[in-house]
Amino acid sequence: MRADGTFTVKSFVPTSVTPEPEIETALPVGIAWMEKAFAGEIEGRAATLFTAAFDQASGAGTYVAMESFEGSVGGRRGAFNFVHSASTSGSDRTGEYFTIVAASGTGELAGITGTGGLGVDDDGTHRIWFEYDLLESGENGA
Repeated sequence: MRADGTFTVKSFVPTSVTPEPEIETALPVGIAWMEKAFAGEIEGRAATLFTAAFDQASGAGTYVAMESFEGSVGGRRGAFNFVHSASTSGSDRTGEYFTIVAASGTGELAGITGTGGLGVDDDGTHRIWFEYDLLESGENGA
């Protein structure tokens, strides 16, 4: 099955962290908490732990994000985690990784598995999609 939606970032809160041991590289590593709101066939909200090594001037870098989503996908309600990452040289998106975390689904989304992706339209609209499967039995009402 496939579900498509759009999302907006409701908040982006950088969080300071000092790695141990400290290692200085050419790109700084940062961590932030994000809140997102989703609309379309994917409707709800997410709390996101966002980590990146990024150069503000050139736009080059790589990010890794772990999201806890709550809402509905394809009309089914529940919650689950998904993780995604990608790199950019400043004008592209490469090396994308996106997966739904196994065994993380609740409610009508219990047993959800799959992949997905993110994209940004020329007008700045942020898009998300899931290519997913759901267990039809054994949802446990969780």
